[in-house]
Amino acid sequence: MFHHVKDLQFNARVSRPDPRFANLLLEQFGGENGELAAAMQYFTQAFGAKQPHPDKYDMLMDIATEEFSHLEIVGATIQMLLKGVNGDLKDAAEQSEIMVAMNGKAAKESVIHAALSANPQFPIITGGGPTPRNSQGIPWCASYINSNGDLTVDLRTNLASESRAKLVYEHLMKFTDDPYIHETLSFLMTREVTHYKMFEAALNSIQPNFPPGVLAADPRYLQNVYNLSDGTVRGPWNEGEIKGMGKEYIYIEKPIQQALETEGQTKLPNDFSKELKDKQKLDKEMSKVKSEEVKQAEPKGVAQWSTY
Repeated sequence: MFHHVKDLQFNARVSRPDPRFANLLLEQFGGENGELAAAMQYFTQAFGAKQPHPDKYDMLMDIATEEFSHLEIVGATIQMLLKGVNGDLKDAAEQSEIMVAMNGKAAKESVIHAALSANPQFPIITGGGPTPRNSQGIPWCASYINSNGDLTVDLRTNLASESRAKLVYEHLMKFTDDPYIHETLSFLMTREVTHYKMFEAALNSIQPNFPPGVLAADPRYLQNVYNLSDGTVRGPWNEGEIKGMGKEYIYIEKPIQQALETEGQTKLPNDFSKELKDKQKLDKEMSKVKSEEVKQAEPKGVAQWSTY
């Protein structure tokens, strides 16, 4: 159940019309890293989390709902930035709404051209309002959403999504000197950081959460890192302990030679028989755990989503 409160979560304001920045801000309305994409991603992920992780379902729905409120803030800001464009453009220029934004230096025809060139869809298609497209006019697409049915995978995806969205807000702030818009973008950017930490905490509360999915990694290939370029730099990603796994990286200096000698890694010097048995045992254990996790959470008899 959704209940719309007409007051915004943050008091969005703008000092003056700015069609050009309105067009840039569409990235956070209908772009791949925008608020609509985030809201739909978390909303979609929540369904699969409902039975095994009802607490994470609650978190995902709450954050999805907040992202919808952020979408409203972005849309309202775009609408205010288009003040004058959604009316009679020539009259708006006569009344100096847009001329003020242009510091009064442009001729009337140039002002009209500036508003049209910012995004022709504003005055021609949308009547001077936001639409779920990005700054290049590309329609919002469901392929922006990542929902994999494994909550640990989804949460890692969300960490990346929040990181990208924060960067977009940072970049947007460079293209406006309106202090009110800076306040709004700073609020929205900061909420991305908060959501990142919430998703991080949720991921850490699910144990074990690595590797993603159910099946364990094949011990025959897990530790190898390959020298696949001249002058490869060594670091904690290819030497020393594999963090949290109690194993060491094995650096393959000559991967071509190794592939030839092992016939494409099908005939290894070590058969890993013990490790493979341990893997098979772990696979069975984890399969049972993951399966029971969902089965035990499913209500018996008539399925009912809510308890009233």
